[in-house]
Amino acid sequence: MPIHPTAVVDPRARLHPSVEVGPLAVIDGDVVLGEGCRVGPHVHITGCTTIGARNVFSTGAVIGGAPQDIRFSGAPTRLRIGDENVFREHVTVHCSNKIEEDTVIGSRNMLMAHCHVGHNCHLGDHVIIANGALLGGHVLLQDRSFISGNCLVHQFVRVGILALMQGGSAISKDLPPYCIARGDNGICGLNVIGLRRAGLGADVRLELRKLYRMLFRGGDSWRSALDAAAAEVRSEWGQRLVDFVRSTRRGVVMPHRGLRVEDEEEAE
Repeated sequence: MPIHPTAVVDPRARLHPSVEVGPLAVIDGDVVLGEGCRVGPHVHITGCTTIGARNVFSTGAVIGGAPQDIRFSGAPTRLRIGDENVFREHVTVHCSNKIEEDTVIGSRNMLMAHCHVGHNCHLGDHVIIANGALLGGHVLLQDRSFISGNCLVHQFVRVGILALMQGGSAISKDLPPYCIARGDNGICGLNVIGLRRAGLGADVRLELRKLYRMLFRGGDSWRSALDAAAAEVRSEWGQRLVDFVRSTRRGVVMPHRGLRVEDEEEAE
């Protein structure tokens, strides 16, 4: 039976006929669930939430809850979810705090147990958020970023494509593409394994290593380092790194004082 007899599904909710709903799940009236979605036991899907195809929601997940914002007045704000995402046990994802902007989850992402995605966050595709990680409001995670267990991401922070946060790290500044976050607002080299898995060749990886050294290890002023790095760009991957850093409003994380280049090589 696609919908368990103990589940509570509002008659206004729009569920594709192939959707499966487990015991004691609750689906409220402004929810749209696409083809092949599976809703596990005790899941609550609420709010103005639109969900694409073949998403999986594990036990106890709460999807589409009201934003944790003391200024929120109950407006019908929205959450949009793409296709083929996995939401593990007790994940929480909140709707946005204003009509003009949605909370957005892309496609083929993995959100592991007990992680939280705050209001107005925007996740790209192929993102992984590990157990217990917390995203404040308005956070942007670009494609293939990896947030390890128990990490903290401050509101309005951006995490670039193929960036990685080591377990337990915390950032209140932007994490540039391809970089590895360590500790509090620090970086420790490039995510070389991620670059290889993404199919980037040795020439591009060498270019990114050179740009990293110029941007984060050089002795020039910030603007001079940006201009010098921009002159060395040879690929779209390098251009993404320079553009991301140039467009920051919060500043970007930097290597901790005392971290040797050799330590960064080992971290890669």
